[in-house]
Amino acid sequence: MDWQKGERSQNVEVDSGGGGGGPRFGGGRGMGIGGIVILAILGLVFFKDPTALLSQVDTSGGQVAAPSGQPAQVDPQQKDFVSAVLGSTEKTWADIFAANGKQYVDPKLDLFSGGVNTACGAASTAVGPFYCPGDQKVYLDVQFFQELQNRFNAAGDFARAYVIAHEVGHHVQNLLGVFDQVEKARRQGARMEGADGLSVRQELQADCFAGVWANHSQQRLQWLQAGDIESALNAASKIGDDALQEQARGRVVPDSFTHGTSAQRVKWFRTGFDSGNVGSCNTFSGTP
Repeated sequence: MDWQKGERSQNVEVDSGGGGGGPRFGGGRGMGIGGIVILAILGLVFFKDPTALLSQVDTSGGQVAAPSGQPAQVDPQQKDFVSAVLGSTEKTWADIFAANGKQYVDPKLDLFSGGVNTACGAASTAVGPFYCPGDQKVYLDVQFFQELQNRFNAAGDFARAYVIAHEVGHHVQNLLGVFDQVEKARRQGARMEGADGLSVRQELQADCFAGVWANHSQQRLQWLQAGDIESALNAASKIGDDALQEQARGRVVPDSFTHGTSAQRVKWFRTGFDSGNVGSCNTFSGTP
């Protein structure tokens, strides 16, 4: 991937240590249902175990400790890469929104280390990359890309770009009202987890949106090289619920799926990339 061709975003922030400015859970009272819902939203992130958040929450009424963050030490080239990828998503989605008579609002991207406070609550690096609709920010730990390579053998610049594009896909969902619709359906009793639950459908749509971005950015920049699409598909296949559960538990439990199988994640990224059409990303209809 010749990422140097990408437009540079001005919306990449380097966290000064546990920052993010959002409220923390707690404050002398036990966590209510609203807080648990926010945890569930934060749990629907890239591939990490959402229960990692629970260690940061006191549900019995005590004050919550913020995660142990420190000033992020960001390699200048890494920041430049993130800025180039984020800039290309900004251009892609601004054009798509404008073509449909809408205005795209750029998200911020916060590079943090160890832990961070957000408008969705406190989170540690164990959560993995995530998007917070409360402050419209993508959060990315500076060590994540190395983990992507070491833990999942998913190397390559385009695999890393796919991670960012997936989280930006959640921002697009937020702007389009998908988050609100999913939350409304949840309150009405719709199933969230499971092979065809709303969580899976929401995550697969973000994968499809990442594919749409890849299509449009390639048309504009011609920056993909041999093997790039394969590297993104490989990353998608390594982080399916079935693959992660097999790795962690030695067995697969479809009723607990939150992100979709490896085959589904590959399918929907490919759908977005092959079509370049947001309308092809309706993962909420039929079988995901």
